[in-house]
Amino acid sequence: MSHQEKIAVVAGSTGLVGSRLLALLATAPEYSRVVALARRPLTATSAKVERRDANFEHLETLLADLADAGDRLDVYCCLGTTLRAAGARAAFRRVDHDYVLAIARWAERVEARRFLSISALGADARSRVFYNRVKGETERALQSSDLRSLVIARPSLLEGDRAHMRLGEQLTLLATRPLRNLIPARVRPIGADDVAAALLLAARDVAPPSIMANASMQGAALRLARTS
Repeated sequence: MSHQEKIAVVAGSTGLVGSRLLALLATAPEYSRVVALARRPLTATSAKVERRDANFEHLETLLADLADAGDRLDVYCCLGTTLRAAGARAAFRRVDHDYVLAIARWAERVEARRFLSISALGADARSRVFYNRVKGETERALQSSDLRSLVIARPSLLEGDRAHMRLGEQLTLLATRPLRNLIPARVRPIGADDVAAALLLAARDVAPPSIMANASMQGAALRLARTS
């Protein structure tokens, strides 16, 4: 299999990390096609990037042409919302749990080469915090699947411009910015560019870690630039 034959599918390609990942994939030499599942216009412009309306209830039809591409296929899941944006717990869970598992089940059925998904620091299926519990339940379901290769990224608070940010997140970023280098890397806020770069580097790794901790992703954008 030549590098030029690989295909990437990106779910959540217009979000904070997803949009940055899409820009990286658009110039990554190993991918000849990048299929972006999105409900909004894309910011990345490239002849090899193809936008398809995200419909997680009908993935078999939406991605029918990729059913036999398993060995050449990397699936990136950057889906995620906030309770504020979702408007209700059920709506939040639909995006961060149900839709993530829907794209994972599709990747499993077509025997995709690798499935890479963004979770969160603190994900715990037993947590009393609703956000962390949903993230943990999603991770647990992914880990019990039959995906050929699974990589889960657990970033801390994400830095970057985005449409929906909780007031608490804004205040935390402002308060910690002057002390950034004093905060342990395992919990330090992380740039969306670093998370996106870490996902691409993991897709390139012959044997990537099953869990990418926040500390290991710090500085990934610089590491990726040095290898390009």
